[in-house]
Amino acid sequence: MELNPTANKHVAIIDDNAEIRASLAELLELADYKVSTFSTADAAVRALDGDFPGVVVSDLRMPGMDGMGLLQSMQNIDQELPVIMITGHGDIQTAVEAMQHGAYDFIAKPFQREHLLEVINRAMDMRRLVMENRELKDSLQRDSAHAIVGQSAPMQALKAKVTKLANADVSTLIHGETGTGKELIARNLHEQSQRRDGPFVAINCAALPDSMMEAELFGHEAGAFTDAKKARVGKFEFAHTGTIFLDEIESIPLSLAVKILRVLQERKVERLGANQSINIDVRIIAATKTDLKAMAERGEFREDLYYRLNVVELFLPPLRQRGEDILQLFRYFMAKAAERFSLPVPALSMDAMDTIMQHSWPGNVRELINVAERFVLTDMLLDQQTLESWQDTDVVLTLPLMVEQYEQRLIEQALSQAQGSIKQTYEALGIPRKTLYDKLAKYGIDRQRFTE
Repeated sequence: MELNPTANKHVAIIDDNAEIRASLAELLELADYKVSTFSTADAAVRALDGDFPGVVVSDLRMPGMDGMGLLQSMQNIDQELPVIMITGHGDIQTAVEAMQHGAYDFIAKPFQREHLLEVINRAMDMRRLVMENRELKDSLQRDSAHAIVGQSAPMQALKAKVTKLANADVSTLIHGETGTGKELIARNLHEQSQRRDGPFVAINCAALPDSMMEAELFGHEAGAFTDAKKARVGKFEFAHTGTIFLDEIESIPLSLAVKILRVLQERKVERLGANQSINIDVRIIAATKTDLKAMAERGEFREDLYYRLNVVELFLPPLRQRGEDILQLFRYFMAKAAERFSLPVPALSMDAMDTIMQHSWPGNVRELINVAERFVLTDMLLDQQTLESWQDTDVVLTLPLMVEQYEQRLIEQALSQAQGSIKQTYEALGIPRKTLYDKLAKYGIDRQRFTE
């Protein structure tokens, strides 16, 4: 029998009675579960591993290895794998003992269909959460900074394209709304390519004044202009053997486009004030949030540069088109924030998840990261009103703000542990009484909320 570790809603049934196995399998398959059946516990132990995404349902009394033996073996494989015991009325005490040793639940014969499905559904929800958390932790350990998170169809297609194009070593144009992660995709193209050991140089063209852009990109010799006291290497030259990422390429002045076009055509740069060109080996990845072709047709962008940059195009979907990724992304960035701030990951209520899913996320992933970080720092009720207030204020999480939010949360935790006692709180925090009162006033904390 072959197991599919990626299948959703998977139940493994272990029972030596063929009729019971067939009856349970039929019941679960009608409820849209994938079912694997085993006549012995030994066979199940050999087939299941820690990557099994489902639930185990086992008879308690079986020849050879019984249900208690199976439970112990499953615990050795994965302590978080839900095992549900089926037992007769005479074995209730043993079933209770099994739960004390880690079984998820037990069902007494003859069981009601609705009750069986309810128990399995709860166990499946728990297993799904466990597997999601493991996937998030794996992502954090693999590459917390540059992981492409998401299992939706658009993201799966995008990941496949990035992998395919990484070693193509051609100029690439990335399209996407603000906050969709264009630099992240550029970094992945670089890190999966043969240039990965070379530098990755990112430039936000919109952030550079026109007067500085040429010197920043191409460098200058000493004395090239008034403040050029010594020679400086430009970004194109610095990116030699690696990748240069030009974000918001639509912002470059038309006068500079000619020089960038020459780099693309000749792979040479010339510093300001220099008489000789320098050969460079660099891959150029550009990104835009606008329609460059339309800009070129209006004369606002050089058409020849557009076609040179646009050897390959990648389109990043906005977050509103990645519905099934939103909760996974939110949990991922909560986990990252909790790790960075040394805080526990807050629980997401059903109402909070509903709020997250219904929000339109006009700021895309960047907005979602901001909300996830604030949620970890404040651990406050996440409803639509709170989310909209954060969106309206559009406050950037600067270091002082993060410190203040962290401090507020620590004070509230200390008050909660001290059940509102001022003396116990300031002693636990190691601060003077007056300092505590000042901070309560600053953050608008009412200590009465924490009294019994």
